[in-house]
Amino acid sequence: MKNLSIYFLVISLLLIQACESPKQAKDALTTLPKGKLFIIGGGKRPAEMVKEMIQLSGTDTTGYIVVMPMSSVEPDTSFYYAKKQFIENGALRVLNFQVDSGVVVSQARLDSVKNAAMIYIPGGAQTKFMNVVVNTPLHEAIKTAYQNGSVIGGTSAGAAVMSKKMITGNEFKHPEYTGDFRTIEAENMEIKEGLGLMENAIIDQHFIKRMRMNRLITVAIENPGYACIGIDESTAIVVNGDSCRVTGVSQVIVIFNDNLTVNKENGLLGAENMELSVYLPGDVFSVK
Repeated sequence: MKNLSIYFLVISLLLIQACESPKQAKDALTTLPKGKLFIIGGGKRPAEMVKEMIQLSGTDTTGYIVVMPMSSVEPDTSFYYAKKQFIENGALRVLNFQVDSGVVVSQARLDSVKNAAMIYIPGGAQTKFMNVVVNTPLHEAIKTAYQNGSVIGGTSAGAAVMSKKMITGNEFKHPEYTGDFRTIEAENMEIKEGLGLMENAIIDQHFIKRMRMNRLITVAIENPGYACIGIDESTAIVVNGDSCRVTGVSQVIVIFNDNLTVNKENGLLGAENMELSVYLPGDVFSVK
């Protein structure tokens, strides 16, 4: 009888464990990152903004910043100016992390990324950056750093790469780049894979300065359920979990479309009841 009681006890414990495991796995998957994102819409970076980024990461007292200038056609110059501005505003240590596409990154260098207090991605071409990084151990190292508490900052192209769905800037129907997005039409805007640090948002940059509303409206209609965020120059959002705070000197536009049906006629896009918000410095909004 004693052996039978032990048998039933063991079976009960196994059943409890089996019931709890899926919940534990789900909780692990939905855990918010410990780090923060500092996403700048391009243009000049005011000293106050740079100081805020440094203080947020704590690199004015300890740790180091890793700059990844792979978006730039002149990565050494890009690093030089990023480092200069960080040092002038109180950062203690700034390292260059330049790597070319296809190059195997050593474990020591990957560890330096994972342990950085801040990772900063300057401007240039976002596709150039992602061609080097996407689905590599470096990609995973950046995400690990963010999960563990690092600040991930970026400006211009470095802002665009933050989201899982990344606006490249290319148009399929108007391949010659002019900087003018004059239409709201179907299957025109090119979207590629970004770093995926923001799963449920899509970032656009230089937004008001370069009048990119048509582009973001198009992206919002064709990507329902995503918060489409347009950040102006010299302005940033500080992302902490699901919360975004606006900082800098200008505005942030958020367009949200939850209509899963994409309306098309003669190649043009239509949508009803889309939400549009304009946020000022100091405002806080959610992308949950």
